[in-house]
Amino acid sequence: MESSHTMNQVEDGHKLLADGGERVEQLLAESIDWSRLPDHLAEAAQYGVLGGGKRLRPILVLTCCSAVSGREVDAAAAATALELVHCFSLVHDDLPALDDDELRRGRPTLHVHSGEPMAILAGDLMLAMAFGVIATGPCPPNVRVSLVEELATGTSDMVAGQVYDTIGGLPVDISPLDQVRLVHRNKTGALIRTACRMGGLCGGASPEAMAALTQYGEAMGLMFQIVDDLLDITQSADHVGKATGKDAALGKRTYPAVLAESACQAEVDRLRDKATTAAKKLGDGGYPLQCLAEVMAVRTR
Repeated sequence: MESSHTMNQVEDGHKLLADGGERVEQLLAESIDWSRLPDHLAEAAQYGVLGGGKRLRPILVLTCCSAVSGREVDAAAAATALELVHCFSLVHDDLPALDDDELRRGRPTLHVHSGEPMAILAGDLMLAMAFGVIATGPCPPNVRVSLVEELATGTSDMVAGQVYDTIGGLPVDISPLDQVRLVHRNKTGALIRTACRMGGLCGGASPEAMAALTQYGEAMGLMFQIVDDLLDITQSADHVGKATGKDAALGKRTYPAVLAESACQAEVDRLRDKATTAAKKLGDGGYPLQCLAEVMAVRTR
């Protein structure tokens, strides 16, 4: 049975996600000059960016900045940029040439809505806009350079993870479980780690605080994808808002493919505890991060 303390953290985590999601939606709508674009490109890009999703990654940017006593205004551009990269990745991953998905966030994917050529181009646009948002952000020039480097590294790692997941190329001299970890740490974990580190950069984190944020982000990133793997075999598409059951059908490397479901849950619990321990190193500022770890460990969509 969950303790009252843990239940409070889950409740606080849900509130943080709800409030943060509204703030991120506002930032995405207001920080981009959509009027500069051709109307049909603007419509497609807005469809792919606005109106849905957990917004976990930009919320982590803002929350990690606050955790090290930074100001939200200094992290707003970084949060916006990171979510643009995440949205770009979803749009391209959903394409017929890759995952060939028709449902995302409970509605048709962008290539179904606007056609494949526009989906490709809108995704390209999101990636380009992300770095433009950072370049014109409020942080000092040296911090902006560090943010660009951090985002570029995270994006490259994410692309490598997607290659491992869909095309192959994994090292053959490691165990199936280590292969799964390698896919997950790159495909999903990279941007979550990047979110935490970008928040730390915006907030002027000390080396010790940045190390704690990195440990937190790495644990959260792997845990998030393991939970996703479990949802793929336990929940319906209507519930999670995207196709389920495809990983097993495609023979993808997932945690449930190499471990029993109970062992997968044990790994989720271990990583949640690891993330919580890292967040506690930040003192009182780490409490919201603890709450996010708790709620992400028990999410059902």
